[in-house]
Amino acid sequence: MNEIHLPEKTREVLHRIRKKYKVGFEPLRIRDVELKILQVQDLEQLLAGKDPFADVSIFPFWVKLWEASLMLADIMASMPCEPGQNLLELGAGLGAPGLVAAARGYKVTLSDYEPHILDFQRVSAAANGLMDVDFRIIDWKKPPSMPVFDTIIGAEILFRDEFFQPLLNVFNQYLAPQGTIYIAHDGRRKSLPKFLDLAQKDYQIAVSARKMKSDEGEMTIIINRLKKK
Repeated sequence: MNEIHLPEKTREVLHRIRKKYKVGFEPLRIRDVELKILQVQDLEQLLAGKDPFADVSIFPFWVKLWEASLMLADIMASMPCEPGQNLLELGAGLGAPGLVAAARGYKVTLSDYEPHILDFQRVSAAANGLMDVDFRIIDWKKPPSMPVFDTIIGAEILFRDEFFQPLLNVFNQYLAPQGTIYIAHDGRRKSLPKFLDLAQKDYQIAVSARKMKSDEGEMTIIINRLKKK
C-alpha cells in the first residue's frame, strides 16, 4: 500500500516499528472482507526454529498470524453485527479476527500485553480505514476498568495453567450478561481441556472442530463458544 496515505501519527508508529522489525503489508481475504495486515517479514529468522509448543512462556505468539486466528476471523466474517455491538479481542497479536469484526461493523477493542504489539494493530487498523477501533494493554492479573462487551474473542490465548483463573476473571469482568465468548486453538494445545474443565463451572460451552490446510498439512482447529450459565 502507499504509506503516504496513512495519518501522520500512524506513519510515526510505523517508523518506530521499522527500527526493530523488517515489516510489510500482506493482503488477507476472509470471505468478502479484504484487509492489509502489517506483518514481520523475516519471521523465520525471528523465531529461529523455536517450537511454539515446547515452551509457550517464551515463544512470541503475537508475531505470527496463526491458523486459529484465521479460523476465528472467518467466524467473525460469517456473523451478522447488530447496530451498536461491541467486541473485545484478548491476546489479539496482529489482530486479524478483531479487524475483520471491525470491518463487519463491530466497535472493536484490540488488546495485548505489550505496547509494541498494539503498534502493529494501530497501523493495520489505519491502513484499512477502520477508525472505530480502540487499543488497550490488558494485564489479565490486573485488568483495567472498562465497559462490558457483547462479544469477547481470542485465538491461541491459553498458556500456563496459572493464567487460567485470571483469564476467567477477565471473562467475568468484561462479558455482558447475555454476551458470548469465542475462542480458537490448535487441536494440539494440551492446555485447552484443562481450561474448559475449569470454565464449565460458570459457562455453557459448545465445541466444534474445523479442518484447515497449513504449511504443515491438514490441521484441526477447536472452536469453543462460551455463554454464562
